[in-house]
Amino acid sequence: MQAIRAKLASRALAPGDKLPSIRSFARTMDVSPSTVVEAYDRLVADGLVRARPGSGFYVSATALPPRVLTENMPQAERVIDPFWVSRQSLDADPSALKPGCGWLPPDWMPQDALRRALRAVARAGDALSDYGSARGSLALRRILMGRFAEEGIEIAPDQLLLTGSGTQAVDLVCRFLLNPGDTVLVDDPCYFNFRALLRAHQVKIVSVPYTPSGPDMAAFETLLATTRPRLYLTNSALHNPTGATLNAQTAHRLLNLAASHDLTVVEDDIFVDFEPEPSVRLAALDGLDRVIRIGSFSKSLSASVRCGYIAARGDWVAHLIDLQVATSFGGPSPVATELIASVLSGGGYRKHMESLRRRLAKAREETSEKLKRVGIESWLMPRGGFFLWCRLPDGRDSAIVARTALADNVVLAPGDVFSASQSAASFMRFNVAQCGDPKVMAVLERAMAANA
Repeated sequence: MQAIRAKLASRALAPGDKLPSIRSFARTMDVSPSTVVEAYDRLVADGLVRARPGSGFYVSATALPPRVLTENMPQAERVIDPFWVSRQSLDADPSALKPGCGWLPPDWMPQDALRRALRAVARAGDALSDYGSARGSLALRRILMGRFAEEGIEIAPDQLLLTGSGTQAVDLVCRFLLNPGDTVLVDDPCYFNFRALLRAHQVKIVSVPYTPSGPDMAAFETLLATTRPRLYLTNSALHNPTGATLNAQTAHRLLNLAASHDLTVVEDDIFVDFEPEPSVRLAALDGLDRVIRIGSFSKSLSASVRCGYIAARGDWVAHLIDLQVATSFGGPSPVATELIASVLSGGGYRKHMESLRRRLAKAREETSEKLKRVGIESWLMPRGGFFLWCRLPDGRDSAIVARTALADNVVLAPGDVFSASQSAASFMRFNVAQCGDPKVMAVLERAMAANA
């Protein structure tokens, strides 16, 4: 197989060319004919070779050297934009360190509970072969309704639907409420994929400075009056990337302004389970009138088992269900939803999150101290979660530092990918759960020294 691949790579063999006969190639390679047959069959399975009965084996018309894909896509040369961290983190070599990514390491997740739940799902019902219902798993929706009630959010069954992911939840809301050219308000900084997704919807993005207690309300009021946004997209608790949490005074003022300017608020609450104690929620204060609550389980359970949700007005949910059917033909995978319901319904999830919160509290303190030793200061110390939003010393450009670190197989998250105004060049987001390897700080220090 290696010999044939080498000939394809050097263009000694081209699409349509006939491969040597089995017997002649066996003599050339000094192996048995059965070994050549096995090699040719595997190349057929790989799509590089096709068999013609009675004629032999030929190079496939679509055969291309696999190495071309990576050689033509140098990661370090990509533009640093809202997609940059996602591309680098998702496509990184398995050996890469990813202190800039937005998820926990696999060994921090409840692997045993997920395996048990997966076995239970495989044994029961038709989850392995059926489409998901339009609203998603009834069992999981009932669990969510109980969790909302504990937060003070009273919700009727027609106000909730499950989606394929938290990102899909935002996408469906944007499809429902926005038209190209509409204005959407985001925090500055904000989760970079908000900006990427809104760009795909061809809307105008305006941003409001974010403070340790929420958006700057003077700037918020001015922007509502001058730009008339249709939508405001935010995290209320453990804000991404800053780790800040909205306070009650800001929340009340925000909702009053939203009502007077006919603004819909999308509250992405993906980090709700990482809070040590619940904080104020816009959805609870508003009663899901003009606030839409979305979330998912990718941060606390598994990024592989994708499922999100939308809680909103019942008449809006009816339209969102139709949109989900049109774009995905049904709700999220029954395998994913039943698996998540199984884990959430057991006592193990609560213990998992308690353990995770303690572990993250220690990691935040340790990472903050390590960063201080190399001159990097945290903007604030979050009350929970796994992000630290930090300022680099001496006004260093975090994009340059991140590009330099990538050469050492370390993926960082430069500040301006989070900033619509491009005002966070000296900031960087760190995932404390991904900063345990000593190489992270060593590479970071070298990258900053190289760009002093």
